[in-house]
This record gives sequence, C-alpha cells and structure tokens, in this order.
Amino acid sequence: GRRMQKKKKSKEDKSTKKLKIDTAISGITNAGMAEDILLHGAAGKEHMVAYEGFDHETGTALKRGLKDISKSKVNPQYKEQNLKQQAGFSAEVKETARENADRILKKDATRKVRTDDIGRVNDPLYDHVEVDANGNIIPGSGSQMKFVGKNPKECLDKLMSGKYKKYRDANVAMEVPSDFYDGVCREIDKNVADLNKQVEAAKRQGKMAVAKQKQAQIDDLKRTRQNLRKSRVSQADAMEARKNPRLSTAKDIHRLSHDAGVNAAKYGAGIGGTISGLKNMIEVVRGNKSPLEGLKDTALTTGKAAGSAYVTAYGSTAAIAAMRNASQSFVRTLSRTNLPAQVVSTAVTSADTIWQWMNGRITGAECLQEMGKNGFAISSSAAYATAGQLLIPIPVVGGLVGGMVGYSLASACYGALMAALKEAKLAREERIRIERECEEAIADIRQYRQEINEIADRHLAEYRNTFDAAFSDMKISMGIGDIDGFMAGANTITRKLGGETKFDSFEEFDRLMNDPEPFKF
Repeated sequence: GRRMQKKKKSKEDKSTKKLKIDTAISGITNAGMAEDILLHGAAGKEHMVAYEGFDHETGTALKRGLKDISKSKVNPQYKEQNLKQQAGFSAEVKETARENADRILKKDATRKVRTDDIGRVNDPLYDHVEVDANGNIIPGSGSQMKFVGKNPKECLDKLMSGKYKKYRDANVAMEVPSDFYDGVCREIDKNVADLNKQVEAAKRQGKMAVAKQKQAQIDDLKRTRQNLRKSRVSQADAMEARKNPRLSTAKDIHRLSHDAGVNAAKYGAGIGGTISGLKNMIEVVRGNKSPLEGLKDTALTTGKAAGSAYVTAYGSTAAIAAMRNASQSFVRTLSRTNLPAQVVSTAVTSADTIWQWMNGRITGAECLQEMGKNGFAISSSAAYATAGQLLIPIPVVGGLVGGMVGYSLASACYGALMAALKEAKLAREERIRIERECEEAIADIRQYRQEINEIADRHLAEYRNTFDAAFSDMKISMGIGDIDGFMAGANTITRKLGGETKFDSFEEFDRLMNDPEPFKF
C-alpha cells in the first residue's frame, strides 16, 4: 500500500513541477507578446466598427456600416445591378477597415476615412481622405474607389470614359479592385503601345491633327496609370461583404488573430525551448535522463509551448477585437489589459485537467479545485513575469524568475484559502504530508541554488584564474621595480575583458606621451 502511495505521490510531484514550468512559460509568453496581441486586437476592432457602423470608443457613427448596407433593398428586375452598386459601398467600408487595421499594426497614427463619414456626403471627387492624429485632413490624400466593369478591360474602358473625366483632370488617385489592378495596368500599357504606333503612322502621313489627338489619349492613359491604386479589397470581397457581412468580418478578424498566433507561437517556442533545454540539461547531468530523452522532452515542450501560445494569442486577439468595440465602457477598459490573454491561458492550461476528469483519473471536485488553482496561478504568473523582466533585464531570465515566483505565490495563496475552508476537518496525517512536501520543496530550492552556483563558478573560473595570475605578476613587478612587467600584467586583464592596449612597455608609453599628435583611449 505504501509503495503504491509513494508511486502515486511521485507522479503527482512530477505533474506539479511540469505544471509550474508550463505556467511559467505561459506567463512569460503572455507578458512578452502582450503588446503584439493588444495591437492585433485593436486592429480587429476596426472590422467590428465597420460591421456595426458605430465606434463605441470614440462615440462616432459611420454613415452606414456593413450590416446596414446588407439590408439595402434590391429590385428583382435589377438585382445584379443593385447588388454590384451596393457592393461598391461595402468595398469602401471594408477598404477603410483593412487600411486602418494595417496602420495600427505599423503604429501609424494617421487614418483613412470615408468622406461620407465626416459629413461630406456624395463628395464630387473623393470617397476617402486621410487624417492625422488630431483628425485634420492631410492635403492631397483624397482618393476615389472605382469597382466598375466585369473584367480589367471593361474597368479601364469605364475609367477612360467621359463620365470619369473630372477625376482624370483633377489627378485624383483611383483605387480599383485588387484582382483587377494588374490587368488594368497591362491594358493601359497595351493601349499606349498601340496608340504610339498610330501616332507614328499619322506623322508619316502628315496628319498632324490626328497625331496630336492620339498623343492626348496617350497622355491621358499615362496619367491614369500614374494615379491608379490597388485596393485592399477584391470584387469577391466586396460582394461577400454585401451579402454576408458577418462572415466577411469574421474572416478579417481570423486573419489578424492567426497572425498574432503565429507571432506568439514563434516566441513561445523560443521561450519553451530555452527553459526546457536548461531543465533537461540539468537532468542529463544528474544522470536522471539520457541525452536522447532530454532532446525528446525539449522538443515536446517546445512544440507544446508553441501550440499553447498560438491558441492563447489567437483567442485573445479575437476577444479583444470584440471587447474594444463593446457598448459597455467597463468591457472596453478590460480589453486594454492582459485579462483576455489570462482567461484564454487558463482555458488552455485547464484542458489537461478536464481530460483527466473525463477519463476518470480525478474526481469532479479535484477537477474544479485544480482548475481554480490553475486560473489563479496563471494570472499571477503573467503579472510577475512582466515585473521580473523589468527588475532583471536579462532576456528570458527575468521573465522566468518572475513567472515562477508568481506561480508559487499564487499557488501558496490558493492553497491557504483552501486550507482555511477545510481547517476544521484537516486530519493529522494531512498536516504531516503538507509539512513533508514543504521540506522537500526547500530541499529542491537548495539543490537548484547549489547547481546555479556551480555553473557560475565554472563559467567564471577562467576569468578568475587569469585575474589571479595577472595580479600576482603585477605585485611581484612592483616589488622589484619592473615597470614593463607591471604593464604586462595590467594588459593581460585588459585583453581578457576584450579591450585594446596602447602600449606594452615603458619605452612605448614614453614615446606615446611625447608624440605631439593627440590620442584617445
């Protein structure tokens, strides 16, 4: 019976230590990627504004959001025409959201706005203008969106028609569907090449008026080419935003969440691999694991850390995107904190606990208790990881120390709360077990401290030996009046620390001092 209990306890100890490492990695990753996640969440919020048609943070309303545009009436007799026109409006809103989301990620304070949304409804020249951080319109930033034609050739034909002459004459930047842009550019180059041949032919025939007319068309095409812009929206994107704005919005937030997840996965893999590598190196040195086992465990932990970081960052970004445009100010305030990441982290970390309960390995009460402990520990781990990195500005080390301290303190506090509730029923055996575990924890701490000291001693031994020998030589040289010997000892220390020496003997020093040229150390 005792052997079974001892075996069970050993498994529990390993599980607890593993959880501490996983939680520390999670805390460090959340702290390290907090800004990136918040930025991607803020970018996602732009798509929520585009969908809802209202920015709850600034209290400003759009002329029409994607949801309202999707409710526009359609005449059955002109269904295709109506949908295409309405999709053009959706494209303007979608273009604004995507452009501003990208600027947020680049930390660019300027924004792109629809003229309709700033009171310039049906502006004669511009669909969009850009504003600075103070909301002032940036001169020369106006642009017009033209989602016209069924293909690039038809699109160019319409752009060059008399209907759009006012835009060409005013040198207005014209944005065309992203899937049309390259094709329109090719059509322009082809038309210019054909017209050049016609100009040469007209000149040879002496038809100067015709040549002048063709040259004017060439100049018009070239000016259009120069003012052509590639939209961030395709024809299919625009139509999807018109017909299914919820799906369109979800796709954009998914892309941002995925990008944040990939960034976090890379970061998490680096942190997880470093921590696990150090941990397994110690285990290999102790003889508790073979090198192959250590490598396998490191690879497994690294992969798990990357996956966990991806899920956490993805979920946090999506949550922040929605929370940032919530109607309740309290929810919007929470979206600017690390709370969303902590909630997702808790869910990810608790997945293993839930799996154990589903497989009958732990009871329902134990499952709830462990989940509560995990959630509390993760919150503190993330906070302490940030604090630790600030107090110990060494990459990974500060975060690791802080994360571990946060986890340990949180676990201790949670354990104290649980103990207070059960104090009346706590048996003598339970108290003995807790005391024994505390003693083992202290022993572990002492062991790790000893190992760290040994590592430091080995690392610094080379420098210590060099310094001792150099100081000894300097002392002897001073005793016998050997100036050159004293300099050689001092120069040995300088070179060991990566410095450069200016002289190696008193003669060189004297020559340097008498040199009229100034010198710098």
